[in-house]
Amino acid sequence: MENFFNLVPLVVLIPLAGMLINLFAGKHLGERGVGIVGAGASALTFFVAVLLWIAQVNTGYKAAVVDMPLLADWITIPSANVTIPWAFRVDTLSVTMMLVVTGVGTLIHIYAIGYMHGDERFPRFFVYMNMFLLFMLILVTGNNFLMMFVGWEGVGLCSYLLIGFWFDKPKGVGWRNSDAARKAFIVNRVGDFGLVLGVLITFWTFGTLDFYHPGEEPIAHHAEAAEEPRLFVPPIPQEEKAHQPEGPLGVFNQAEVWLEEGGHKVDFGMVSLSFETTLTLITLLFLLGATGKSAQIPLFVWLPDAMAGPTPVSALIHAATMVTAGVYMMVRANVFYHAAELTSFVVAVIGATTALVAGFIAVGQWDIKRVLAYSTVSQLGFMVAAVGVGAYAAAMFHLVTHACFKALLFLGSGSVIHGMEHGHHHVTHGHPSHLDDDFDPQDMRFMGGLKERMPVTYWTYLFGTLALAGIIPFAGFWSKDEILLDSLKAGVNKGLLGGYIAFVLLLTAAAFTAFYMWRQVSLIFLGKPRHAAAAHAEESARVMTVPLIILAALSLLIGFINVPGGFPILDWILGKHQFTSFLEHSVTYAHAGTFNFLLATFAVLLALGAIYLARSVYSEPVLATLRRDPLEVDPRTQRGFALANAKLYWDEFYFTYIVYPYRNAAYWLAQEVDWRFWHDYVHNRLIRDPFNAATAVLTWRVDKGLIDRAFDGLGWLTRRVGQRLRTIQTGYVHMYALSVLFGALLVMFLILVPLIRDWLGL
Repeated sequence: MENFFNLVPLVVLIPLAGMLINLFAGKHLGERGVGIVGAGASALTFFVAVLLWIAQVNTGYKAAVVDMPLLADWITIPSANVTIPWAFRVDTLSVTMMLVVTGVGTLIHIYAIGYMHGDERFPRFFVYMNMFLLFMLILVTGNNFLMMFVGWEGVGLCSYLLIGFWFDKPKGVGWRNSDAARKAFIVNRVGDFGLVLGVLITFWTFGTLDFYHPGEEPIAHHAEAAEEPRLFVPPIPQEEKAHQPEGPLGVFNQAEVWLEEGGHKVDFGMVSLSFETTLTLITLLFLLGATGKSAQIPLFVWLPDAMAGPTPVSALIHAATMVTAGVYMMVRANVFYHAAELTSFVVAVIGATTALVAGFIAVGQWDIKRVLAYSTVSQLGFMVAAVGVGAYAAAMFHLVTHACFKALLFLGSGSVIHGMEHGHHHVTHGHPSHLDDDFDPQDMRFMGGLKERMPVTYWTYLFGTLALAGIIPFAGFWSKDEILLDSLKAGVNKGLLGGYIAFVLLLTAAAFTAFYMWRQVSLIFLGKPRHAAAAHAEESARVMTVPLIILAALSLLIGFINVPGGFPILDWILGKHQFTSFLEHSVTYAHAGTFNFLLATFAVLLALGAIYLARSVYSEPVLATLRRDPLEVDPRTQRGFALANAKLYWDEFYFTYIVYPYRNAAYWLAQEVDWRFWHDYVHNRLIRDPFNAATAVLTWRVDKGLIDRAFDGLGWLTRRVGQRLRTIQTGYVHMYALSVLFGALLVMFLILVPLIRDWLGL
């Protein structure tokens, strides 16, 4: 089974092959061929990931580092004794991410075949989708920070290409799409700057970027170690030390050793910092990178706009790939975060605050996909907060469950949009002159009554809603409850302020989640159609509904992979915290939780209460005459709804204090400094004008006035002399003989002049 680990390069090579085939031959394959190649590459990669999971199980969860053929010495600097290989790491954490990315990604690819049918750039879309998988898989399989960074930047590029895919839509929509793509790209660059600095400091500190060197295993800690105060690292048992390879260690095992020894210093030129302080600096910079990729305060503003891309793109970005990268990176670096108490507090507060803020904003949105986008931001906040309180396994568990039900909800929203567009086309009979300019297929105010028109979409969407709301036995109940419990334990058992803050804020965010999701279900599916397009909407094709059904089943069942200990009957039938036990082999500080009946009951009742409240607010009579949201009309909630609808003025704040000042500064630098000062004054007045004046003097006065006139005068004199001498050329021989005679006499006279002078006594 260990030979199966050598298959891991295929996880990258297969999507690469699918991308290249569609890139060069897609226009000749047709939609069917392109879809088969794109979805087939994803499905085959999922099969390889399953084989790697089987190999993990059958080898006792042994990790392996596999070099990429021809790239074993990817970056080598002999003078500095630095070698960074292109090496894959196969362990329980990377296999988990591979299964999520390729499994959910395959269903999204299949769905996209139906959703993108008829698009003129159909092959290009699947090229970008396969490239997205390629870079995400590089990110999660790399065994060093630099290889992870290649995938990190790659998914950022792919998000730019896919969010702005419909850049040429008419009536200004294309401009909004391209603006959203640029916004995502630029905001992520801010976070990436922090990640780059963190990686550089990591290399300076450890002299390597490898997570673990070949043959190394994470230094295991017992579950109870996670309950100890932070910065306490249990001694490494001698039998575990014996299994560690000789020579330099990877960054995480080296960090464990230095933390155990204590007193280690890191020199930065004239400045020397303690190792613990250095880890705090590194983790804060990593956190900045995570706030960009995983859309946390203050860099979350790009993700709601990312819904400008086609719906399969939204599902892929929001559920399984890009936005989970930050969470994965922090869980992978759990050794660092466990030792950095200050950073963990900041992470917990940022994650919990983001969950609450995004959940509140979602209540006031009308766009079906924008509600889900803010929901994604909120759920990512749950995962980040879990990292902050040390619940690394719970963060990954929620990442897995969220990937299933959020992909379901986004694909379900795409099915609704697809049905609304078909209904609108039916109403207008395909005549553009009859189109309703005010109609928006994504605006929930135009929907209603779709339960009867689109039953498969409704029931699957309902499953996703209940999972997201945390209703038992759906997947969200198990993962969200574990995060809430770990947050409470971090406060009560460890005395961590971040735990108390996270628990209160996350519990409130969970109530908002249940409320805005049932609001959405009511506005979309319940009541009667509020527009003719909704009345004539049609259920989507099977190529779109089958992935919905599979994801709905996963949203119901996937949570059972990590039943907490102490849960009646199920922990005996299915086993206790199986997923956490699986992760413990690669996540050093992963620990399992136990079931708390009171907290679970309270959380479920809170969610049911929020659903009941939403059902009361959006009742049948209200839905039938809906023009404005009931919360917008009620004086008690009017101001709150206005704030939620305005997204708490986050974009306005950024435009006022960052974007516009930046643009003004850029305009001033371009117009005043570059153009008027540098170009007009320095270049023109100080350089061009004196140069032109000097060249004018040299040209007209020196060259033309002096040199040319002197040579012209010499030429004139030569001509005049020539003209005079020409007159003696008569052409008669006797004249030439006479000239020779006079010449000879002149020569003789000149010779005799001295003698004549002596004879005359002169």
